[in-house]
Amino acid sequence: MRQHKQKIFLVDDDPFCRQLLEHALRTNGYDNVYAFENGASCLNSLTEEPDIIFLDQVMDNVSGTDTLKAIKRFNPDIYVVFVSGQQQVEVAVESLKFGAFDYIVKDEQLAAKIGSVLAKIKLMRTMLARKQPNRPSRLLSFFNFMSFACLLVGGLTLNNI
Repeated sequence: MRQHKQKIFLVDDDPFCRQLLEHALRTNGYDNVYAFENGASCLNSLTEEPDIIFLDQVMDNVSGTDTLKAIKRFNPDIYVVFVSGQQQVEVAVESLKFGAFDYIVKDEQLAAKIGSVLAKIKLMRTMLARKQPNRPSRLLSFFNFMSFACLLVGGLTLNNI
């Protein structure tokens, strides 16, 4: 099976679920997988630059939502996929609102769902890579915006004198 290079973090406080997730990822050809038993240990390892994080919604120490918010503050480009036993629509919507890429319910179809979301991430990366040459960097875009804002503010000030 083809090996994938992405670095993947698994965060789940249940050892059995962590093993199921890891097995599903390895079955889909992903070997660069690191498992964490809580959100805090995952956050402490973000400098290792994971590409994708599969994150349990309900954990003891740090909640999945709080972990998601911290991940997105650290690097908004990390794909975070919530994996939860909860089938509540409100929880799924909230996770997406805070920047999760997808929400998977833990059930007998977990391996297939993981394969599907990994395929969506791959497609998204391919589409973004195609647009990348035409897209200025965020820093350049920020400076262009600031320059425009300064001209606008300067222009308003001059017009008011």
